[in-house]
Amino acid sequence: MKNLNQMIDHTLLKPIATRADIRKLCAEAKTHKFKTVCVQPCHIKNSVTELEGSDVGVCTVIGFPLGATLSNVKSFEARLAVDAGATEIDMVINIGALKDRNTKFITNEIASVVEAAAGRTVKVIIESSLLSDDEIKMACKCAKEARAHFVKTSTGFAEGGATVHAVKLMKETVGDALEVKASGGIRDEQTARDMIEAGASRLGVSASLKIIGAGPDQIAGNY
Repeated sequence: MKNLNQMIDHTLLKPIATRADIRKLCAEAKTHKFKTVCVQPCHIKNSVTELEGSDVGVCTVIGFPLGATLSNVKSFEARLAVDAGATEIDMVINIGALKDRNTKFITNEIASVVEAAAGRTVKVIIESSLLSDDEIKMACKCAKEARAHFVKTSTGFAEGGATVHAVKLMKETVGDALEVKASGGIRDEQTARDMIEAGASRLGVSASLKIIGAGPDQIAGNY
């Protein structure tokens, strides 16, 4: 668990989040040197301001949480996020299209967001709890072909979150070409440890302080 702080995207995606909540999230991230804060697009600029002068990045979500928006809307949203100062993009795939086995569509959609991100890290949320093992592997292969940087288990808003099984399967599928982000239901150090041992190199969590032993669970969302 060495350098665990730098594996954490300190997350607040609840729709009721206020500017004061974002200010608190950013202060915690600076204090504990988390990798990023992960916030809704409307909070990017405020987060950038709060984090000025620190090494903490600003991650945001695209096509969130259902992944059902149009592909050109996702790429446009990604461009706006980059313009606002986002350093990392977590996008949700079109899950129905994946279940239709329309891998060409999925790959092209991811690629369009990667292009719009202009070199920023792109993580592809596949919502693993809604997928079969074969569909998980299919989604990971699409992300790899589209030259994304991570595959990510979950939005935290679906029926289930990250599992050790899904993380292992995702890592086995992408190998060294991509990294894996585990998110959804990670609320204690042991679960975090399990996800890292399974192959995750990034964690999306709201219980960040509890996980690192710095305090109680926080307001920060369904993660």
